[in-house]
Amino acid sequence: MSIEFDTIPASIRKPGVYMEFNTSLAQRNLPTNKQSVCFIVPLGEGATVEANVPTPFYSAPEAKALFGSIIAGEMADAFITAYRYAAVSAVGVVVEGDVEPDIKAALDATALGGFTILVPAWNSSTALTSLREHIKVYTNSMEQQGIIGVAALTSTLSAATTLATSLNSGAISLAVLPGTASKPHQVAAAYAAMIASEEDPARPLNTLVLAGIKVPPITQRLGRTEQETALANGVTPLEVAAGDVIQIVRAVTTYTKSAAGATDVSLLDLTTIRTLYYIRMACRDRIRLRFPRSKLSKKTPAAVRGELLDVLLKAQELEIVEEVEANAAGLVVERSTQDANRLNSSIPADVVNGLHVFAGRIDLLL
Repeated sequence: MSIEFDTIPASIRKPGVYMEFNTSLAQRNLPTNKQSVCFIVPLGEGATVEANVPTPFYSAPEAKALFGSIIAGEMADAFITAYRYAAVSAVGVVVEGDVEPDIKAALDATALGGFTILVPAWNSSTALTSLREHIKVYTNSMEQQGIIGVAALTSTLSAATTLATSLNSGAISLAVLPGTASKPHQVAAAYAAMIASEEDPARPLNTLVLAGIKVPPITQRLGRTEQETALANGVTPLEVAAGDVIQIVRAVTTYTKSAAGATDVSLLDLTTIRTLYYIRMACRDRIRLRFPRSKLSKKTPAAVRGELLDVLLKAQELEIVEEVEANAAGLVVERSTQDANRLNSSIPADVVNGLHVFAGRIDLLL
């Protein structure tokens, strides 16, 4: 094993004892998964912030004052009522008359803010398509951010399934709660708050309560059949639970079809994409910590593989991935055949699935 120094040159001639500090090996644990939310809201008269400038806030009155918008205040109130401990900001969009605004510039303004959950005040196909395209760009293999989009409908299940089908995104979750007196942007904000409250990416959100969201009339609540329809079509159903509270049935994404049009459940649960984002972040962090100025020698691929294996094993201890040893043969780190300065790697990630269904048979014995 050769020892490399960052600040002590090999050409020293003067006698002495020279010592440097190396912090690249200090961190051995996995990164945390703190969530940061950003709303995209209309910018009203009297706003004290400029358009397309993400700004944090800490209360509903502050949000309303900053953005000069009742909607901003309502979303802030719904979010904080549901969960008050997540970091939340908003970015304002200028709205001309009754025309639906183009939110692309506002979304672009969030790109360097480190936000993990984006929630537009608008739930139209146009707005959410812009959200989908933004997420597609900034979560790709070049930008590598971990972003999900959140929206909600309060009209009908049919409208929700139609919208979900048009989006078909593994990084957008669309909730539905027909008949509630709460507004769609309030439901979306409360839903986003509960997603942000769970930092374990693999833990299901089933039964989490959206505090503050109004209960719909009995006649408009989703029954079991409607809930199954929602889940089969990429829509997250919300239901009324004991105590007249609104809770998540099962958090899914709008992704249901592959590019070829085949039914695809690979990104069904929201936990799957959140886990993949987390594993990517953990692996990237470890490589950047351990090999910031590394040479690429014959020893390097094995060293990199060892660090990646350690990340996966630690993630397995947290029950984020599983079967790491069984899939270890698939963890490959090798030199590129096209670039002398590059390593290529395949990293198997057997994500831990949620326990959503239990089936039991009761045998009668006389």
